[in-house]
Amino acid sequence: MNRRDYECLGSFNILYLEDEIDLLKHTTEVLIDFVHKIYAVQTCEEALKIIKTKKVDVIISDILLKNGNGIEFLQDLRDKGYNIPAILTTAYTDTEYLLDAIKLKVENYIVKPINIKELLNSLHDVLLPKIQSREIRRSYNIIKTISAITDGKQVDIIKFIFNNLDDDNMLNYSYSDIMERVDVSKPTVIKLFKQLLDLGIFSKIQNGKYCFNENYFHLQEANL
Repeated sequence: MNRRDYECLGSFNILYLEDEIDLLKHTTEVLIDFVHKIYAVQTCEEALKIIKTKKVDVIISDILLKNGNGIEFLQDLRDKGYNIPAILTTAYTDTEYLLDAIKLKVENYIVKPINIKELLNSLHDVLLPKIQSREIRRSYNIIKTISAITDGKQVDIIKFIFNNLDDDNMLNYSYSDIMERVDVSKPTVIKLFKQLLDLGIFSKIQNGKYCFNENYFHLQEANL
């Protein structure tokens, strides 16, 4: 794949561990235009706190830090059960570090000064399996839901719903939002959501939000 679509990075969260403040700030300012969220930290302690409290899809970490070592930090994370993909950066080309990175099965290794295009390409390649898995799962859920609903007018609504679920399978759109974007009547939207709720494909949450039950179709197939 020679040309990569960086737009697909826009739904992922990045943790960036770098103790050089100018480099941390500069790279963060560039990456923020491509990713959903970037957590920029200078120490392993700060990084661990983020990982424990936030959703992180990939880690970018310098190897030689003032108060730590990126490889040792990643190894400690693996030992704790955090299997987050990682990209290491370093100003050194010491073979010892490269061998340690290979042993740790780090996804990529970038030598400073950081080339932003190289970093974006690396992020894309590291996250591609997640992107593909998400697309496959989304297509599967759309097809299965359409097969459970017979009204042709509702197909576009179903596609809209699954294309706009967040990472927690929540739909944060009101009936009016859906009507405006899909160009359907309110009765059609209400009828569809009643069917989805009755079937158990979706559940109604507080504040008028809906949550997709991802296990629904798997349970149905298991009972066949």
